[in-house]
Amino acid sequence: MTTETRVRQSLLEIEQEMRDLSLWQSLPPEPKSFESVEPFCVDTMNAEQWLQWVLIPRMHALLDQNAPLPTRFAITPYFEMAFNGVLTGQENLMAALQRLDDLLNKED
Repeated sequence: MTTETRVRQSLLEIEQEMRDLSLWQSLPPEPKSFESVEPFCVDTMNAEQWLQWVLIPRMHALLDQNAPLPTRFAITPYFEMAFNGVLTGQENLMAALQRLDDLLNKED
């Protein structure tokens, strides 16, 4: 199985975990929210919004275009901090995020 296929599966798994936790939203944030220059759009979006509306679509776009995937990738620590004590039942989502990190974080 190619890395690209495994990344696609990982993204779908993350989406499903978000749906299971009722984090998946039907409406995007305000357009201005996407103009943030801060990492993870921390000043304009909550963590799950960034994951749904920024990361997942960008990763699918890279895959669809056969573009190079990031090789220095570690989002799990941010989500551990963002969800700490706030989100009950997050273990499966965190495990899915870690699997994505593991697929993409390549040492030179």
